Amino acid sequence: MSPLLFACSPAEQNTVTQQRDASVAVSTVDYQQLPNYTTDVPGIEQDYLAPEFWLQRLEQPHALIMTRDEIADFNARSYRVQDEMVYLNEHPLELSAAELTAKIDSISSLPGYPRHYADGTRATAEQLDAYRNAAHFDAIRDVNPVRFALVVKRTPMRTFPTLDKLYSDDLDTDIDRFQETGVFPGTPLAILHTSADGQWYLAQSYHYLAWIQAKHVAIGPREEVLGFVEKEPFAIVTEAKVHTNYTPSMTAVSEVQLDMSTRLPLLSAAETGHNVHGQNPFASYTVQMPIRDALGDLAFTPALIPRHNDVSVGYLPFTEANLIGQAFKFLGERYGWGHDYNARDCTGFVLEVYRSMGIDMPRNSSQQGYGAYGTTVVYDENASNEEKLARLAKAQVGDLIYLPGHVVMYLGQIDGYHYVIHDVHGLSYTDDNGNYYEGTLNGVSVTPLTTLGFGKNDTYLDRIYAIKSVR
Repeated sequence: MSPLLFACSPAEQNTVTQQRDASVAVSTVDYQQLPNYTTDVPGIEQDYLAPEFWLQRLEQPHALIMTRDEIADFNARSYRVQDEMVYLNEHPLELSAAELTAKIDSISSLPGYPRHYADGTRATAEQLDAYRNAAHFDAIRDVNPVRFALVVKRTPMRTFPTLDKLYSDDLDTDIDRFQETGVFPGTPLAILHTSADGQWYLAQSYHYLAWIQAKHVAIGPREEVLGFVEKEPFAIVTEAKVHTNYTPSMTAVSEVQLDMSTRLPLLSAAETGHNVHGQNPFASYTVQMPIRDALGDLAFTPALIPRHNDVSVGYLPFTEANLIGQAFKFLGERYGWGHDYNARDCTGFVLEVYRSMGIDMPRNSSQQGYGAYGTTVVYDENASNEEKLARLAKAQVGDLIYLPGHVVMYLGQIDGYHYVIHDVHGLSYTDDNGNYYEGTLNGVSVTPLTTLGFGKNDTYLDRIYAIKSVR
């Protein structure tokens, strides 16, 4: 059966220009070789772990894929066709009782499968009911006003208003089933409801609805919150993680972690003076940070990011060089389901790579894979592996390949084998002698694509259901 095709307009060829990448330089390099290097990952040489290896294989790594205007059009279309993506400036200012109840039910319904604590104890129906009842249904009114806030510290978003961790039957404690995603400082939110203990908010970000700790957000006027992310000039964090400088006089912005794709307004010395919390800002990026005042309301203060960190003034150009460079900055980071472990998972990984270039996407893999944005080929159960291989033969750097619950980013071919970079939990394959091997990756990894096992009976190739080009 023919695959389904969704498409949006590509960048016009006459807009493609040569630009130097802001963060990765292409040159002939001698790859640093570790002594006595061995790996159980098939088909991997040490050179494959260097971004320069992949960059040097490209004809025009710095050619623009889309201009800023084209990216703006691309994003606008994504928001139109993806129901889970929300323009907060169009969010209702109040919700009816039925609307708010439906919102809570969409994230905080009782699980359909057993849940266990780390010691193996199965959560009882009473315990699960208590998590749901913490959503404070009794406080829902006929009309429920919506407030707005900015995130002040990286924080998780949860299924229920609790930090308790629960797991599936297999007790894989790397996969907390109450963990949904994470948000970074400066992220705007619509605040829909408050938990029974007052410690959690039901919050809507641009692509997710879940519970967030109240102490990590600051409530402010709608115009001020939404205007914060429109301010220019702005800085984009392009390193995996950076931290603001240690600031003894202002602990709220001292050593605050900022993850890749975090966007913050830039301030000049004309606005701050030449002394920012006891330090001259001339050798730093001075950014405006949202903080909570003594009452928990929104306030702002400058903070410094040392210039030795990877920070871009404005979004990075959307180029193949930047796709590779940004992806490899996460190489080796431990896998973090739903942004757990102060890290990220497979979709969080691709989100932050693309968002550092100004491109927004849905949060979950199925929303991305089946999403009607970009140019997407969707395969049903009758599609053959030959069809998929024919599409992979035309794949470009940065193309996203979807399997159930997983996404990988395409790098290229070596000796007829397709290679990808992805944030991945498990590792399995059948070797050349027919022996099945099961290990672990549990981090951002470069691997071959089609030969990895997806369980014992299938390969990644067998389970590919979509290939998306964001161009």
